[in-house]
Amino acid sequence: MLSRISPLQISAYTATSAVGVGKAPLAEALEHSRSGLRANDFGDAPLPTWIGRVDGLEDIRLPEALASWDCRNNRLAWLGLQADGFIEAVAAAREKYGASRVALILGTSTSSIGETELAYTQLDAGGMFPQDQRRAEVHTPHSLAMFVQQVLGLEGPSETISTACSSSAKVFASAERLIRLGLADAAVVGGADTLCGSVLFGFNSLELVSKEPCRPFDAGRNGISLGEAAGFALVERVQTGVGPAASPLRLLGYGEASDAHHMSTPHPEGLGAERALDEALARAGLAPEAIDYINMHGTASQKNDEVEGALVARRFPASTHASSTKGFMGHTLGAAGIVEAVISLLAIERGLKPGTVNTRAIDEGFGPQIRLEPAHGEVRYALSNSFGFGGNNCSLVFGKADAA
Repeated sequence: MLSRISPLQISAYTATSAVGVGKAPLAEALEHSRSGLRANDFGDAPLPTWIGRVDGLEDIRLPEALASWDCRNNRLAWLGLQADGFIEAVAAAREKYGASRVALILGTSTSSIGETELAYTQLDAGGMFPQDQRRAEVHTPHSLAMFVQQVLGLEGPSETISTACSSSAKVFASAERLIRLGLADAAVVGGADTLCGSVLFGFNSLELVSKEPCRPFDAGRNGISLGEAAGFALVERVQTGVGPAASPLRLLGYGEASDAHHMSTPHPEGLGAERALDEALARAGLAPEAIDYINMHGTASQKNDEVEGALVARRFPASTHASSTKGFMGHTLGAAGIVEAVISLLAIERGLKPGTVNTRAIDEGFGPQIRLEPAHGEVRYALSNSFGFGGNNCSLVFGKADAA
């Protein structure tokens, strides 16, 4: 029997995706069901699909002191860090606790592999990378975390989590453990993943990519739309006696499970997903009936939606508002967990329950919890699901301070 965890405060958070930079354009898109997907224009020979592309990454120039880190993924992280006063919030935490007491835990599925792909097209006569691509710190899965650590001036524990689509959801679990064990007083969590050939053509080879905008939980769904995004949150112990500026947002619970059923297909009964869900609710001390909004993983692939749709239908009352937000910015892979955590936090903060865009008719095999249209009303508790390849599953529970 899992015991409840002490809630952690979400002191700052932000996300950047195909719908815009920061929380304001994201909230506007969710409010008006405005999708950021567009016909694929990425690469020299674009696949016939739709993508969630972040505009302007090609034009970003990192400051001279950070120029050696340049690649699409780090540019996206840089862009995302500038929004919503996030850098300033981290600076305040660094000043308060000390640089060595603020941990950094980031999730990414592909990191800077796009830059490595480019480097392989530029091999010299000896089969070596050209001089300007001999950057070991870029051509590594840890590039994102090392880059962000330098940007934020942090010196505490640093982790890179790469568990496919659950990567930047699991960062919250790692942060809670580090803080509970006294290894850190606060943590910057998040993640970033960018479009690249390996992603687009890799998923296409698995026959998972749709030629139209993705339609999560639709009776005629036929695959995913890929996207890119970055998101970050500052997590710390609940602050007391610090006045009205203290954030009312809380991380209440998390659950992790690995069913290892198949390399790319979920367990047919959703055993790992349900275990993650149960653990998250147990750590939060909540029953399913308490959840007001569920951000479902909902990729629009046949099997993922089938398994998750059945799980939500059997575990939650019909009154629960659930939706997939993949139709807004696409499946952002290792960044999906943090972006959808941000959406869940926005739901709590603004009383906005997003709908499911692009979907026309919900598959009759799913329950009434899945909604197409956005709704307004108090959200005390929100659940966010992230279910990745290999059965790497994670569920998160967020809530309001007064509800907690």
